[in-house]
Amino acid sequence: MSGREEAGEIDLDSPLERAIGGKSAKLMEKLDLHTVGDLVRHYPRRYVARGSLTDIAGLEIDEQATLVARIDKVVTRQMRARRGSLMNVTLVDGKGRTLDATFFNAHRLQQQIQVGKTMIFSGKVGTYRKGKENVLQLTHPEFEPLDDGEDVRPFVSVYPAKKGVHSWQIASCVRAALDVLDDPTDPLPESIRRAEKLPELGRALRRIHVPETESDYHAARARLVWDEAFGVQLALALRREKALERPAAASPHRRGGLLDAFDAVLPFPLTNGQKSVGAEIAEDLGHELPMNRLVQGDVGAGKTIVALRAMLQVVDSGRQAAMLAPTEVLASQHARSLRAMLGPIGQAGELGAAEHATKITLLTGSMTTAERRQALLDTQSGEAGIVVGTHALIQDTVGFADLGLVVVDEQHRFGVEQRDALRGRGERTPHLLVMTATPIPRTVAMTVYGDLEISALTELPKGRSPIATTVVPAGEKPAWLARVWARVREEVGAGHQVYVVCPRVGGDTGKKADPEDADLIDDEDPDIGADADGGERRPPLAVLDVAPGLAEGPLQGLRIGILHGKLPPDEKDAVMRAFERHELDVLVATTVIEVGVDVPNSTGIVILDADRFGLSQLHQLRGRVGRGSAPGVCLLVTDMPAGTTARERLDAVAGTTDGFELARLDLELRREGDVVGTTQSGRRSGLRLLSLIRHENVIVSARQYAGKILTADPGLESHPGLRALVEETVGEDQAEYLAKA
Repeated sequence: MSGREEAGEIDLDSPLERAIGGKSAKLMEKLDLHTVGDLVRHYPRRYVARGSLTDIAGLEIDEQATLVARIDKVVTRQMRARRGSLMNVTLVDGKGRTLDATFFNAHRLQQQIQVGKTMIFSGKVGTYRKGKENVLQLTHPEFEPLDDGEDVRPFVSVYPAKKGVHSWQIASCVRAALDVLDDPTDPLPESIRRAEKLPELGRALRRIHVPETESDYHAARARLVWDEAFGVQLALALRREKALERPAAASPHRRGGLLDAFDAVLPFPLTNGQKSVGAEIAEDLGHELPMNRLVQGDVGAGKTIVALRAMLQVVDSGRQAAMLAPTEVLASQHARSLRAMLGPIGQAGELGAAEHATKITLLTGSMTTAERRQALLDTQSGEAGIVVGTHALIQDTVGFADLGLVVVDEQHRFGVEQRDALRGRGERTPHLLVMTATPIPRTVAMTVYGDLEISALTELPKGRSPIATTVVPAGEKPAWLARVWARVREEVGAGHQVYVVCPRVGGDTGKKADPEDADLIDDEDPDIGADADGGERRPPLAVLDVAPGLAEGPLQGLRIGILHGKLPPDEKDAVMRAFERHELDVLVATTVIEVGVDVPNSTGIVILDADRFGLSQLHQLRGRVGRGSAPGVCLLVTDMPAGTTARERLDAVAGTTDGFELARLDLELRREGDVVGTTQSGRRSGLRLLSLIRHENVIVSARQYAGKILTADPGLESHPGLRALVEETVGEDQAEYLAKA
């Protein structure tokens, strides 16, 4: 951050080796920390007041946890299955909750691990069966006694750690770096610091790690949160200015065009929500500032009609619209439904087409060579006004005559780079319209951070029946699983059909998901825990394993089919047609049914290993039922213990059918995701402290200050410290990414 290193001083850009020595620097490299700035911005996860104990209830499966606990009980026994001894230690917190810690061949530790001692323990949280319940445990954790000497700080700072690098080692390195670090130049204008009552940056960086009082770390966090919010708001404001350098093509509503013709023959009136959202989109399309709008509405709320009207407005201006769908099933369905809705005005080149009709072209990866060649020709020549496709549309070989609008359906199934690929082509930036029934955390975050405009279709779809959602804790109550299959038989006996969803296809030894799936909660195996012998949790359930078991067991005699993304397209289509014709009672499938499947007779869905799925997927999967006159039932089956985040997420799904509410709950439980990068899970956010839920007021204030500063100094030429803050907050690569989002 400064160039003072030549004088031998230590600043935030200095290599860690210069500040803490080579051995410690090597250890910190395991956490991807290489400079002094990297280390001092590796903030504590929490603080434990000296003399108090960590709340065990806050631990999560597969977390590399560090906790301060008292040893309540120690039992050592010989192991039967292997040589050596097993020491089981019961740890207790200040509220009387307990946690088991297991040590193998621990005879050397018996003098250190003694009842009544308070120590710091660090290890991976797993589970094991204790009676009829899954219980949390630490397997062979590292430990260290609390320093009870005279020079004891009032708080123990607990850091995010990993195997082989413990919280107390990080704390020691941080203190060593702070001892030699010179205070950095503060990028925040003094006027803003005074107005917001924020401490200087140097003091905040020290007190976030070594607070003397509670107010110390609260003030430090407030300052560092503010920096992150301000850096993002400056970046977004700069992005908006940059967008004007590559404007979109204005496509105002043209009277007497295809849009008016379509509205005139609609067999039903638009809802009030569709009218108001359509007006917002029409206004955006009429300007050169590229539209960046999210339309959120539940399954069946009429998003497709809204998107089609936007596409027709663009086609009326002589340009093309592209609709991107995540699966071939959905892309084909969209192409069919758009053609059906448009009728003669969507049949250009066909007998009976209306005058000035447009053409709808489908482009997918499984098309024959001749079909693909014709689709590419229609697209590049401009003959096709509307092009519907899967990821095949993103390929460089696909060219457009004049692309004016990109519509992304079920946007949570696409990566940010994929969504951007179409927008980067041509001299002008196409408008962007993304649609979803449940925004992913990143999308909601960007909405509040100021990057996306939001339109919501809040009216309940007509003809939809209520859906009752229940969490089935099979790990704690195995008998409930038998009731699940009995419930399936009841639905089939009443003349209805049921889906059974698994996270994995099967037929392999690994934990491969369906190739068409994009949202399983499997980043770094977050839900794999250890059993009593330190083993891993079983792999996710698979379609090819579950279907035969059901056919030979609890669902014997029912007509069972299977569907997954590894099937050839013609087989997938045949299975779905059979299910639609009620030739099958139960469909065992992966998330290939998540979108593009509409069978009104389906009233039940059983989601196995439900904790392995994202909230957006669970909400979408649930939307497959209750589409007819009969009420729907959704059963979320899980082995996760009560009190874990995984169970909280499932309870959230069971507690609401509102997509935006689910997204906000997901934010509370999983964080925003990397708002300024490509990560969507929240695991490695470029924003270390900023939270959408907790800091909305800070974000709003930062946006206002950013606007005022950039109005007076558009390029931040007079504010080099703020330019550095933007780069530090989002980085060069991520700043470029923001220009795409």
